[in-house]
Amino acid sequence: MPGEVFTVEPIAHVVGGRVEPTDDYWGGTHSIIRIDGSRFTSDSTKGLEDFSHLEVVFRFHLTDQSDLNLGARRPRDNPQWPEVGIFGHRNMRRINWLGVSRCHLLKVDGLDLHVEELDAVDGTPVLDIKPWFAEFGPRGEVRQATWTTEMLPLYFAQQA
Repeated sequence: MPGEVFTVEPIAHVVGGRVEPTDDYWGGTHSIIRIDGSRFTSDSTKGLEDFSHLEVVFRFHLTDQSDLNLGARRPRDNPQWPEVGIFGHRNMRRINWLGVSRCHLLKVDGLDLHVEELDAVDGTPVLDIKPWFAEFGPRGEVRQATWTTEMLPLYFAQQA
């Protein structure tokens, strides 16, 4: 319903890794997703170690919330790329400031999930954590706009 409001509370926070969001070089970034020990016990992570990857929903807490454009804009303000609407790209300027990332799970240590290539920074509130099931990946042929391939070759590269 339009105007519906709901409350979401973080279940965890990112600890370590990068301290500021940038557009590229997330490769090799190690961080910890520290689950709230006042609400969860280590039973909440039981069985998670059997998975190689996680899907993490988080809030872009450092983004300037006055920098929101619900219409179309050029990705990374590059004049070479077409204007696309807010739902045609994945940047941090979202109506609810939510991000989704898939990362590699390195180790489960109680309520600490050691991960690699989570593109969220230190202090980021985590709203949900799910194991990645290959069966939930795309089915059929995947297509995407050419500009995305031009824009993202360094996204998960390691910074020299």
